[in-house]
Amino acid sequence: MLEQYLIERRKGRDVALMTHIVIGYPSFEASMDTVAAMVDAGVDLVEMQIPFSEPIADGPVILHANQKALAAGATVERCFEFAAEAVRRFDVPILFMSYYNILYRYGTEKFVERMAKLGLRGAIVPDLPPEEARDYLRAMNDHALDPIFIYSPNTPNDRLAFIAEHAKGFIYCVARKGVTGTATDFSVGMDAYLKRCRDATALPLAVGFGVKDKADVEFLVGKADVAVVGSQTIRVLDEEGVEAVGDFVRSLTNGVN
Repeated sequence: MLEQYLIERRKGRDVALMTHIVIGYPSFEASMDTVAAMVDAGVDLVEMQIPFSEPIADGPVILHANQKALAAGATVERCFEFAAEAVRRFDVPILFMSYYNILYRYGTEKFVERMAKLGLRGAIVPDLPPEEARDYLRAMNDHALDPIFIYSPNTPNDRLAFIAEHAKGFIYCVARKGVTGTATDFSVGMDAYLKRCRDATALPLAVGFGVKDKADVEFLVGKADVAVVGSQTIRVLDEEGVEAVGDFVRSLTNGVN
C-alpha cells in the first residue's frame, strides 16, 4: 500500500516527491522519455493523467496539454497500454489521475480491475466526492488499490475527518483554492491549513498546486510528506525539452534530504 511505501521512503528524506504527466503530451514517446527522466532523477511516485476534454481542476498549462494529447489521438486504451509499459519499466509507484466521466463511461469496476492487473497502485479522481463514490470505493477495496482524496483550504474540519475515513494511501492537500498552475504563496499563512490537515488524518500528506521550485519543497519539510510538482514540469518540458526535465527534478531536492 502507498501509505507504508511513503513511510519507508520518508525514513531517508525530509520530503518525498511526486511528479505529474499528461499521457500522450507532447507525444507518447516523449511522455515515456519524460517519465524515465523523472525516475532517473529520483522521484518517489508518478501521477499519470488520462487526457480529458474538460479537466475542471486544471489550469491553462495542463488544460493545453490535455487538449493537445487528445488532438494527437490519445485514448483511454492507449493510456492503459502506456501505463502498462511504464509499470514494467520503472520501479516507482504509478497512479492514474482521471476525471470520473472516464471511469463511468469505461465501467468503474472494469476500469479499476484493469488498473490492478497492470500494477498501478492507486488513483486520484478530483471530481468524485466520497458520498458519490460507493462503486468506486468498493472496486478499489476489492482490488487492493488506494483511492486518493483531496483536502482544500476551505474544507471544514468535520469534512476533513469524513474524507479521511474513506481515503487510503495518502491525502492530496490542495495548497490553495482554484486550479493548477497559478502562483501559490508558500509562507507561514499555509501552516494553519496544513496543521488542520495533519490533525484530521494519520495518512501521509501530499501538497500540490503551485509547487514550482526548491524553496517551495523546502517550505514543506516538517509540514507534509510529499511535494507534488505538475504544471512547472510541463513548462520545463515545453520550453527546454525532455532533456531538461531530469535536471529540473534534481534541482527540487538538491540539498533537501
